[in-house]
Amino acid sequence: MKDKVLLIDFGSTFTKAVYVDLNRNEIIGKSNHFSTVDTDVTEGLRKCLKDISRDSGIKNLEQNQALACSSAAGGLRVACIGFVSDYSSEAANRAALGAGAKVIGCFSYEMTSKEIEEIESLSPDIILLSGGTDGGDKKVIIHNAKMLATRAWSDTSIIIAGNKSARDEMASVFKGRENIFFAKNVMPEVGRLEVDSCNQIIRELFLTRIIEAKGIAKAKSLITNILMPTPSAVLEAAQLIADGYRSLQNRSVSDSSINGTSAQGDLVPGLGELMVIDVGGATTDIHSVAEGKPGSGGVTQVGLPEPYVKRTVEGDLGLRYNIDRLVEIAKQRGASTNIEQTALKFCKQGYLPDGKDEVDCHMTLTRLAVETAVNRHAGKIEIKYGPSGEVVFQHGKDLTNIRCVIGTGGPIIHSKNPKEVLERARFNEKEPNILKPKSPQLFLDAEYIMYAGGLLSNIKPEKAFLFLKKYVKEL
Repeated sequence: MKDKVLLIDFGSTFTKAVYVDLNRNEIIGKSNHFSTVDTDVTEGLRKCLKDISRDSGIKNLEQNQALACSSAAGGLRVACIGFVSDYSSEAANRAALGAGAKVIGCFSYEMTSKEIEEIESLSPDIILLSGGTDGGDKKVIIHNAKMLATRAWSDTSIIIAGNKSARDEMASVFKGRENIFFAKNVMPEVGRLEVDSCNQIIRELFLTRIIEAKGIAKAKSLITNILMPTPSAVLEAAQLIADGYRSLQNRSVSDSSINGTSAQGDLVPGLGELMVIDVGGATTDIHSVAEGKPGSGGVTQVGLPEPYVKRTVEGDLGLRYNIDRLVEIAKQRGASTNIEQTALKFCKQGYLPDGKDEVDCHMTLTRLAVETAVNRHAGKIEIKYGPSGEVVFQHGKDLTNIRCVIGTGGPIIHSKNPKEVLERARFNEKEPNILKPKSPQLFLDAEYIMYAGGLLSNIKPEKAFLFLKKYVKEL
């Protein structure tokens, strides 16, 4: 069955599976069930396989090639420590997000005992320690290493990705520890990011240690491999849809030459610059594939350089685990007083909204999650006045010219009006300083397969592109 593949996502709320015929570019069957990480992760997966087997008439699905991703059991939880918040701390934050992590805390300058206790209470899977350009300040990162060394961190790995001149002393600080890993400096020079080395270590730790600790490894008896965190799969799908692919076998979609003239073969074009909005039970993730440069010559971009492929995670905007914050925002916007009671009924108790009140409540909260998350992700314009007059600064990416917005995640897909939800990602004339897309086409991942396309892109990018193009529909 080499022409068929099983693609699985162990999500924070649901375990999802889709069975695909690659030759026909067709979904044979798909299913989802509540994730069962707290008991046995294979329970939810076996239910999915049973459904697909029943509907397709195909038995022994576990014998097929299978690939999986996971954001269950809290996802890949990372705490970042840096020197200056706008530079090395932000560089570490971007490195973690780019590797598919959920950043649960970000700290700057010399750590205090109280902050170390706070990190302990957060129970991160990884602590990412950065600080100082290469050859620059060593004092802060060495101080922070010594503070971290006062704790055991038996279930936490520490990645050191700061000033290379401090590496020998930090190696001495952590001598005898097995969970210490060194990566290249995430910011070797002011204003220059170098996150690939750090990303690679995070991915390797996810594969070799973290899925074991979260109980996901039990599923290896049924599937070939768990490749990556779910957000990484969605991010890879987003870039594939945006950029297209070179029609050469064995060329990864992440090949740095895919947009350049050095690549050989015919370029199958993608949709162009885009944004993917993924609303889930625990977070709302925004992915943008765009240069984001200032749209006019009179604007100066400030801060760290923006990555072409960028992901942000809003850990307070989930439609199940963090519903309290969305309810609070809704109340501030004048929502009815019974919205909290209605939301808690279907969100906290773990079932889909039913009846007009619950459906309307779900719609309201999903719209707010999209609007708030995109507002945070998009770049901002700041106007200052000096001796020579008005000066316009741009913080972050200008997304006003993005061509496409794709919605995914259960709350969007199952809302009564996905198009109305995604409209909240558009530019708002009342907030002209927020650089959101002005006139994008709106698309929906109606079959819930963005993660599957990202997984598939690792082995067959051409097939993955055609699969995504077929099933991601314009609204």
